[in-house]
Amino acid sequence: MDTKLLHYELQNILLGKSEVSYGKPIQAVANYLRTSTPTSSMAQRDEPNKAEETERLIEYINQNHLWNCNIDFDLFLSEGAEQKVFIQQSNKVLKLNDSIYYAYWLDYFYSLLLNNYFFPDTSYELLGFYKTPDNLLYAVVEQNYIVATTPTDLHQVKDFLLNNGFVNTRNCDYYHPYLGIILEDLHDENVLTANDMLYFIDTVFYVKSEIFWK
Repeated sequence: MDTKLLHYELQNILLGKSEVSYGKPIQAVANYLRTSTPTSSMAQRDEPNKAEETERLIEYINQNHLWNCNIDFDLFLSEGAEQKVFIQQSNKVLKLNDSIYYAYWLDYFYSLLLNNYFFPDTSYELLGFYKTPDNLLYAVVEQNYIVATTPTDLHQVKDFLLNNGFVNTRNCDYYHPYLGIILEDLHDENVLTANDMLYFIDTVFYVKSEIFWK
């Protein structure tokens, strides 16, 4: 796809005007957060703090009955700084993410949508939300369970992303200068290789608003 058309398509996906794999529930939440935030422009929002945004998100969850309590904690698989992972089925994992890597929940939902566009084999499906007894809020998403068959060659990751317009900025971080999209933390535990195919299982996307929304 032409880069200009791709830029336009991605803008429409984040705004909920175009479809993407498992996008509708994510787009609905993102639209609620975006439209309930005072806005001067898409490129420069008058942002509230994240605690206020979380309160609005909880209002949305309550209104739409999106609490998910069907989590079997005995099926715990692994845990990182930002999420807890559980075996959901033989071919699925459940991930609880508290959006700690993002300044705002809206940025996290944008990241999910971008992942689902660029890497449909590892699309996230938003199943709901979970709140711990100490009131920590998590998004509950489901993703295909990928079992690596060989170690990942990070040079192949770099070549793949370069062919798609992303330049390596440092270590395992990348940037698409035309789209204004940052893609970080693509080390060999977040990109798996199975049967000679790369699978991006843990992506962290950010948009540079002054470029992406221009």
